[in-house]
Formats: sequence, structure tokens, C-alpha cells
Amino acid sequence: MLAIDGNKDRPSPAFIAELRRRFPTEVEVDRVLTRKLQWRAGPGYRPLPLATLIEGVARLLRTQLQTPFAISDARWLAGGASKLQMAFMLEWHRPGAGEQRTPMVLRMEPAESIVETSRMREFQLIKALLGTVPVPPVFWCDAEAEYLPYPALIYGFARGVTKPATSSSGVSGLGTHLPPELRARLAPQFVEHLARIHTFDFRKAELSAFDVPSPGTQCAQWGVNWWERVWEEDSDEDVPLLRLAASWLRRHAPALDRASIVHADFRVGNFLFEEDSGVITAWLDWELGRIGDRHQDLAWTTSRAFGHYAEAGGPFLVCGLLDEAQFFAAYERASGLSVVPRTVHWYKVYNAYMMAVLLLGTGYRIARNGKTHQDVLVTWLMGIGYMLLDEMRELIERGA
Repeated sequence: MLAIDGNKDRPSPAFIAELRRRFPTEVEVDRVLTRKLQWRAGPGYRPLPLATLIEGVARLLRTQLQTPFAISDARWLAGGASKLQMAFMLEWHRPGAGEQRTPMVLRMEPAESIVETSRMREFQLIKALLGTVPVPPVFWCDAEAEYLPYPALIYGFARGVTKPATSSSGVSGLGTHLPPELRARLAPQFVEHLARIHTFDFRKAELSAFDVPSPGTQCAQWGVNWWERVWEEDSDEDVPLLRLAASWLRRHAPALDRASIVHADFRVGNFLFEEDSGVITAWLDWELGRIGDRHQDLAWTTSRAFGHYAEAGGPFLVCGLLDEAQFFAAYERASGLSVVPRTVHWYKVYNAYMMAVLLLGTGYRIARNGKTHQDVLVTWLMGIGYMLLDEMRELIERGA
């Protein structure tokens, strides 16, 4: 662990500069992580009245719209362990469409999030993928909290559900059980949408908040640097297994064969669908998206945390939809891209490493310092971190 400054709650400029030097990554990722540390000594999270958010939205819209507008029906949206969300109705003159009443969602960071990400990257990525896969339309972004208490974006309210009315689920959609007739409708869309994301021509889109990795291992190294830096920023204990994992990841870093848009949280619980028709209406939670290696998504999506076994002793189903062999075969047909098992395995280790860092490092830090609206949930999630460490150990041993 870095010894420049032992007070991570008030990190010194020298401490921040040393982290930036040791762990180079994408420009926007570096900017957001640096801002997190620069703001860390500020006040913790305090409950915000809806009136404060409504006024912040109004201030933002007055800089964007030339005609009168009205905000109504504001209410909190539940769900997620990461961001604050407010639904509202906007009455406005929409350019090219005339007078409208549009349901919208404000998505805003707390004082510190369990995963610190860029609202501008999320905004650009959703906007770029509109028309390629189902996503809510995005309208405005307050990337530097000029108008709202914290960085935020505004997008259209997407209708649908994350699970059947008769199904139970855990935190963030974990443990969702999908009945056979529903998964038969959802599975083809699920695979097709992932293939469309990975084959999307990102070079024709406005993605200025993203860096494109060079051929070779830069993509993998950027990723390891990102999460090793976060561990150094947030942790208060030394976990030797995490140091071993970072070393293993660097030593076995795969070369990037094709740069693709990566969603980075493509799974059950992060898409909405119409329960009657089974049509997927929107893909959500793009905050960790990057231009990188498609195998990161493939490894994440096939994590056993997101699936369940089929009825009557059937096979384990990826995200509760189809078995792994069927999933990979369908993906290769839909995308025309190959699935490299060795690279999938590397990203399984990488994903476990990332989650252990977030739960045992960042989760601990923000809960202890009172920086999040989800402090109880985040504290509970910390307990899963040790299970992830054991999973990561098994994966490393299997791949050594």
C-alpha cells in the first residue's frame, strides 16, 4: 500500500499524483477518480428534498431550452446500490416534435458511490447505442455538477419490468427466476443485443470521453490499473490475495484481438421487458461501459451469480435464460465473432478482482464516511467480498 500519506479520507496532492503516475488509465477514468479524491474531504451524504433536485433540473434546462417548460410529478425511484434517481414529467416544446409531456429520469451520484464513474461516458454511450439496441433516449448531462448537487444525467423513462410479477429476486436483480415460456422469448433478444453492442462501429459515434486501446495488452492493463488504483485509494487493510491477483492479471494479460463497446454489466436485472410480450424495452446501467474486449462482457454475463438451474435438475442457465454452451454458440452465430475460452477465463478473474475491490475497499470507505444513501446495503454487500476472494482464488488456481 502507498505510504506517502496515511490519511485516505483527506488525501494529499502528493498521494493523488503518485496514484496517477503508478496507474495510468483512460483520461476520463483518471479525471473522475482524481475528482473523487479531491472531493473526499467534503461533507457526507445528506438526504436531499425533491425540491432541491427539481430546482437543479430547472436550472440546467434553462441553459438548454429556449421555450417555457414545466416540471411535475417528481418522485424517487428505488433500485440499485449506486446512484440516486428521480422520475418526473416534463412539459416542453421538444425540438422537431412540438409540445410534449415526456416522462424522464434524473440519474445522479451521491457524495461518493460504490463505483465512481463518469456521467458523461454513460450519456455518450447510451446516445450512441440508440437505434442499435433498446435504450432510453438521453437528453442532458450535468457532468460537473454545475446545476445539481452532484454530477447527473437526464434520460427518458423506459417502461417495463426487470422480473416477472410472480418471481422473487435479491439485490440488483440477483436470484431472479425466469419461467421457461418467458426465457424462450427473452433469450434470443438477449444474445442478439449483446452481439449488436459488440459489433457496433463506435468510431462513427461521438464518444470523446473514451480512449481506444492500442493493439496488444493495453486494454487489459488499463483495466487492472483502474481497479488497483481504486484499491489503493479506498482500502484500509492489506489483502495479499488481491496483490497476488493483480500480479497474475498483469502476467497473463490477453492481447486485444478486436476493440468493441463493452457494456460491463450485461445481465438479468439490467434490462426492462414487457411482461405480456416478453419484448426487451431498454438496457440500463451503462456506467462502467468502455471500449475494450468483448470477453469482459462474456465473462461477466456467464457468472454463476446471475443465473439459476433449469427445472427438474436441468442445466445451469446463463442469466436464467440458456445454458452456457448454447449461449456461446448463439453469440458466435449472431456476432460473427469468436469466443476465446482462455480470454473469457482471464476476464472472470478480472471481474472477481474488480468486485472484491469495490466491496472490500470502496464499499467500506463510503459506508464508514457516510458518503452514500445506501450505507446499510453497501455494508451488507461487503460480506460478499470474501466469497468473491475465494472464487477468484479458485479461478487463478484453475488458470495457472
